[in-house]
Amino acid sequence: MPAERMANGGNRAAITVCVILATLMQALDTTIANVALPYMQGSVSATQDQIDWVLTSYIVAAAIMTPPTGFLAARFGLKRLFLVSVAGFTVASMLCGMSQSLTQIVLFRVLQGAFGAALVPLSQSVLLSVNPPERQGSAMALWGVAVMAGPILGPVLGGWLTANYTWRYVFYINLPIGILCFLGMRTFLIDTARNASEKLDWFGFGTLSLGIGAAQVLLDRGEQLDWFGSGEIIIEAIIAAAAFYLFIVHTFTAKKPFVRPALFRDRNFTAGTLFVAVVGLTYYASLALQPPFLQDLMNYPVVTAGFVMGPRGIGTMGAMLVVGRLIGRVDTRVLLGVGLGLTAWSFYAMTGWTPDISQSTIIGVGVIQGIGLGFLFVPLSTVSLSTLSAEQRTEAAGFYNLSRNIGSSVGISVVNSLLAQNTQVNHADIAQHVTAVNRGFESPAVTQFWNPLTAAGRAALDAMITQQAQIIAYIDDYKLLMIATLAVIPLLIVFKKTSGNGGAAPIAIAD
Repeated sequence: MPAERMANGGNRAAITVCVILATLMQALDTTIANVALPYMQGSVSATQDQIDWVLTSYIVAAAIMTPPTGFLAARFGLKRLFLVSVAGFTVASMLCGMSQSLTQIVLFRVLQGAFGAALVPLSQSVLLSVNPPERQGSAMALWGVAVMAGPILGPVLGGWLTANYTWRYVFYINLPIGILCFLGMRTFLIDTARNASEKLDWFGFGTLSLGIGAAQVLLDRGEQLDWFGSGEIIIEAIIAAAAFYLFIVHTFTAKKPFVRPALFRDRNFTAGTLFVAVVGLTYYASLALQPPFLQDLMNYPVVTAGFVMGPRGIGTMGAMLVVGRLIGRVDTRVLLGVGLGLTAWSFYAMTGWTPDISQSTIIGVGVIQGIGLGFLFVPLSTVSLSTLSAEQRTEAAGFYNLSRNIGSSVGISVVNSLLAQNTQVNHADIAQHVTAVNRGFESPAVTQFWNPLTAAGRAALDAMITQQAQIIAYIDDYKLLMIATLAVIPLLIVFKKTSGNGGAAPIAIAD
C-alpha cells in the first residue's frame, strides 16, 4: 500500500467521522426507543407484554448477527458490507417510523438489529486499520465516546423527540445520519480484498445463533414471567443450553469452525473478551438502575433525571480523549487498574445513597464513574485487538462486541431481578416490626402520618415500608456491581504489552 495514501490526513479524518456517526447511530437505538414505548403501545393498540417485543426483537437480532461479521467482511469485502449495513439500518429505521401495527414494527426492528449488528465491529476494525500504531489510541478513544454516549443520550433524546414531536421521530432521526455516513464511506474508503471461496460454517452459526437468541429472550423476559416458574423460560433455557453445548463441541472438532479457537491463543484477546463482559455488565446495569432510582424514589421528572445522569457521559468522553493520548506511553494495565479503582469507588459511594442525597453528590459520583469507564473502555479495546493480525480483527471484533452485549444483557437482567426480589424480601422483614406493641406508634408525630388503625394511615405506612425496602435493594445491587468490578482485577496480570501494530495491514483510503 503506498505510504502517501496512509498519509492523507483529510481522508482519514473523514472516515473517522463517518465511522463514529455509524457507531453512534447504532448505539443510540439500543435505548432511544425505551421512553417512547408507552406512546407506541397506544398507537398500535398493544399490551405491555406485547410492546416489550419492540426492544427484545432488536436486541436478539443484533446479538445473532454480530458473530458472522468477520465472515461477511471476508466474503463480500469490508466496504461493501459497511455500506449495506448502513443503508439497511437506515431504511429499516424509516420503516419502523412508518409502521402502523405491532407486527410491522417488530419485523422492522428485527431488520434494524440485523443490519446494525455489523456496524460496531466494522467501525472498530476500520479505525484500527486506517490509523498507524501511534494514532490507534486516539482513534479508539473517539470511537469509544460514541459507544458510551449512545446509551446515555438515547433516553434523553428519545424523551425530547417523543414529547415535542411523535414517537416516530425516534426512528426518523437516523435518516440524515445514515445518508451522511453512507456517502462518506462510499467516497473515502477503498474496499479490501474479497475471498469468494470463503465458506460459512452453517452448523456452527446456526447453533450459536439459536443459543444466543434463546438466551437473550430468556434474560429479557425472565423477570416478567417469574423466571423458572414459567414454562416458556424453562424451554428457552433448555434450548440455549443444548445449542451452546453443540456449538462448543462442533467448534473443537470441525476443520473450519465458525469461531476459530486460534483466536483465543492470543491471551490479550481472551482476557479482553472476559474483561469487557464484566465492563458491559457493570456499565449497562448501572445505567438501568439509575433512572428508576431518580424517578421513583426521588420523584425526578424524566427530563431532570436525564440531565442529572448526563455529566457521567461527559466524564467518560473527557477521560477517553485523555486516555487516547496516554496509550503507548503508559502501561495499559496501569490505565485499566485506575479505571477499575474509580468505578469500584463510585459503586461503593452509591451504597450510601438515600432519597435525601443531593443532586451535586449524584452528579459528582456519576462523573467519577464516567471517568473510570473512560479509563477502562479505550485501553481495553486497543489492547484486546491490537496483537491480532488484520485478517483476524473483524472476526475478533465481532466476538468481542458480542461478549460486551451478553455481559450487558446478563447484568441488566440480574440487577432488575434482584431489585424486585430483594424489595419483596426487605418489605416482609421490615413489616415484621410493624405490630400493635411497637412503641414507636405511641408518638403523636408518627401516628399523625402512619396510623395503623386507619385505612389512609396503613396505606401511607405501606408506601414508606416499600420505599425503605427499595432503598436497601438498590444498595445490595450496587454492592454486587462493586464486587464484580473488583473481581476482574486479577485479569490485569494476564495482559501483555503490545508492540507495533500487531501485524496489521492498513485499509486503503481513497485519494
